[in-house]
Amino acid sequence: MKTIWIKSLSTGIMVLSLFLSAGAQKINWQNMDLQKDSVFGISTEKAYTELLQHKKPHPVVVAVIDGGVDTAHEDLRSVLWHNPKEIPGNGIDDDNDGYVDDVYGWDYIGGKKGDEHQDNLEMTRLVREQGPLYDSLAKADSIPQKHMAGYLAYEKMKTDYERQVSEAERFVTVIRQFRELLDSVVGKIGKDTPTLGDFENYLPTSSRERWVRSTVEKFMMDGNSYAQFIAQELDVPFNHFRDELAYHLNVEFDPRPIVGDDYNNPDQHDYGNNDVKGPDAEHGTHVSGIIGAVRHNGLGMDGVADDVQIMVLRVVPDGDERDKDVANGIRYAVDHGAKVINMSFGKPYSKDKQVVDEAVKYAMSKDVLLVHAAGNDGEDLDDSSNVDVPSPYYADGSGVAGAWITVGATTWIDDTSLVAGFSNYGKTRVDVFAPGAQIYSSVPGSKYTYLSGTSMATPVVTGLAALIREYYPKLKAEDVKQIIMRSVVKPGHPVVIGKDDTRKVVDLADISVSGGIVNAYQALLMAEHFKR
Repeated sequence: MKTIWIKSLSTGIMVLSLFLSAGAQKINWQNMDLQKDSVFGISTEKAYTELLQHKKPHPVVVAVIDGGVDTAHEDLRSVLWHNPKEIPGNGIDDDNDGYVDDVYGWDYIGGKKGDEHQDNLEMTRLVREQGPLYDSLAKADSIPQKHMAGYLAYEKMKTDYERQVSEAERFVTVIRQFRELLDSVVGKIGKDTPTLGDFENYLPTSSRERWVRSTVEKFMMDGNSYAQFIAQELDVPFNHFRDELAYHLNVEFDPRPIVGDDYNNPDQHDYGNNDVKGPDAEHGTHVSGIIGAVRHNGLGMDGVADDVQIMVLRVVPDGDERDKDVANGIRYAVDHGAKVINMSFGKPYSKDKQVVDEAVKYAMSKDVLLVHAAGNDGEDLDDSSNVDVPSPYYADGSGVAGAWITVGATTWIDDTSLVAGFSNYGKTRVDVFAPGAQIYSSVPGSKYTYLSGTSMATPVVTGLAALIREYYPKLKAEDVKQIIMRSVVKPGHPVVIGKDDTRKVVDLADISVSGGIVNAYQALLMAEHFKR
């Protein structure tokens, strides 16, 4: 869920969804108020000003299960959780929890040999693991009945895998061909850094050259440079699909030996290291800032919650997270006092969902609220073919996690484009919506940038949940969920969802359980007088 892409077969390239309008450039728009600021935020500032001025918060520990967090970031240093029983840097497990020097949290995708960066998709791992059995059965005259269900599921997954490999190969080829044509055109223009005027004055010698010139002109008409076109429209997507083929979809690539655990033992907990930043902490640092970046300090932006302690669990690589690591991350968070857990990740396949389910049940038993991203495929999660895990629905049929919120993403615009085009939705599977388009937040190196995704909407809700638990600590996790769900703001107009020929106009109540967008002001008003 780290990057939002729009695939354009007509141009043969990938473009980032930037949402670069005037509204998107408002820092902290997610905290603003629709009536006052004309952007569809969650009224956080209004809540602080009108409801919380004379109230004292109680610190709340929030676990961020993600790809890592920059613990030196200027806007996060003072809000990070510090293990109170661990002495930093002494090489001793002071609190006897099985983890040495776990000062800020723990890294479950690292080990003595270093840290994982890239990994496979879960689908790739399952194809590698199951292929020898089911491919051999496919060559036999008949498939034993005991293997039939597994074989059919494998064949469906393998078809999906082969489709994604083919798609990645196609885009790598198209982008490479586009770059070769562009280099030829630029060579004929005779300038290393041509301007928009140079392209407008160039006379194409073929339809393919017209395609190249038109594509570059459309990009540069918005004031962008030729160098920006190369970087954003060619290099970034090319590297993305190249890495997909080299790592995500490569059955020959398996980085798990870096961790050094017994991967086939889902009950193992004593592995990993204490490097909670890892090699790429952009996503987790951005998520953490949305939740709790220091408010009103003149730096960057303001988090939703004002008195949180952010615990870091590094579980998500560049690729799909592994169920064993997710389960251990949840258990660590619960055992070390987290009251809200942010999970801005997900995948369509699972190896050991029951292991995660048991960890979720443990969190439920300890009064912990889990907040999870709905996903960025623009799909209806109520359709059984669109699976997204982890989920609150237990695989053994034993029920549903009660203190779990699934979050879709919205834009700042109060019209039919309110629901972000990338956001998944579902009348029974997505609980609420929250701001998730072009959210400005912290990234490594004490820097800040805009990112989009349900990954960004989720920490908005996590921050709200933490805010409620700060000021109303007697409320249970399920109480907080009900308050957030029942206090949403419901737009007075329909919204557009879907892609191209599947686009349709619906009410928000048709695509979510609550039918609205979370609102801090309304939630805190309700919390003041909440009755079960």
